[in-house]
Amino acid sequence: MNASTPPPAHASRATAWKVCLSGMLALSVAMGIGRFAFTPLLPMMLHEGSINLQMGGWLATANYLGYFIGAMLCAFHRSNKPVPLIRGGLAATILLTLGMGLLHNDAMWLGLRLLSGIASAYVFVYTAGWCLHQLTQLKHPELGGVIFCGPGIGIALSGLLTGAMVTAGWLAASGWVVFAVISLALTALVWKTFSFDAGPAQSGPATAQTQDAQHESPEQKREVRQQVIAYGMAGFGYIITATFLPVIARQALPGSNWADFFWPIFGLGVALGAFGATRLPVHGDQRLLLAYSYIMQAAGVALSILLPNTIGFALSCLLLGLPFTAITLFAMREARRLRQSHASSLMGLMTAAYGIGQIAGPPLATALVHRSGSFTPSLCVAVAALLVGAFLYYRLTLSHKLEHKAA
Repeated sequence: MNASTPPPAHASRATAWKVCLSGMLALSVAMGIGRFAFTPLLPMMLHEGSINLQMGGWLATANYLGYFIGAMLCAFHRSNKPVPLIRGGLAATILLTLGMGLLHNDAMWLGLRLLSGIASAYVFVYTAGWCLHQLTQLKHPELGGVIFCGPGIGIALSGLLTGAMVTAGWLAASGWVVFAVISLALTALVWKTFSFDAGPAQSGPATAQTQDAQHESPEQKREVRQQVIAYGMAGFGYIITATFLPVIARQALPGSNWADFFWPIFGLGVALGAFGATRLPVHGDQRLLLAYSYIMQAAGVALSILLPNTIGFALSCLLLGLPFTAITLFAMREARRLRQSHASSLMGLMTAAYGIGQIAGPPLATALVHRSGSFTPSLCVAVAALLVGAFLYYRLTLSHKLEHKAA
């Protein structure tokens, strides 16, 4: 497609959907499988005795540390060629997932989970940036939410398949190998699409805004800092539940068949929430949407404490999942609003803050479980973190309204 000649409207929309679906499948590999397949496989690994809960926490932390490292590299390594990085990250995810099934050593597993986190961060940041740019150029930015259905689809798929593996008496190692094969198949489907380019960003007002972004006012710098901190709160607020949910459910509901379905319900909620975000106005105040999303997640975590039964866990998973990647979509839109064509560096910085929150969660949870014998204290801290994040975004919304009134 010649970037200087606009395609017909119907062709543009068809191409936009192809971009969306490719981004969705890439994120389902890197995030839904590369990062979160560990969650449903963790109870299997614990049951087999291949790891204990403390080691499970460290494996999760290694992955989140890798995600942080990858996000920081994205923040400081600006690349105008995202496609090789996306493809490299997907290929690495396949090999690292396979390695979890073929190797059986704690130190090697820690290294594999660390590298998998780095790969998933690269795929996430550059896939999100590439897809949102292509959709903007194709004049269909409202479809951006479809991309972020990917992690939810991967989470639901891994959860359902793991439940079937448990029923069939499989070992966790076989599960890792199966997920590697699925990742290979999905990557093959989208490999060619990433060679598409709808053209460079339009010149004019956007360029002027980008130049201004290099000389931000103190107010703009303050907002960037607050958004980075607030986004980091989301990483900490969800991660304890997202890492240990199947373990928590099995402890609370011993012998219940429902324990295998809570993680897929979370994944379904993620996909539905991301798709629902496409119906929300692109030009609305994303910070207000973020505040509401944080409150919804806080309610979901709180439900798992207040109502530790089948209904409570199901609703908790749904409320935690619905805003999960919608939060990412809204935050990445904020990064593009604040930095325009330099948004990738801010996306990387925000993702790094998110990663710090994720790193802190599992060790805190395992330490508090060791001390109290329950996940409740760590879940209460998670609720508090999400409410603080909601307050920060809501305060930015109020400041924005006051500025407009003063103007």
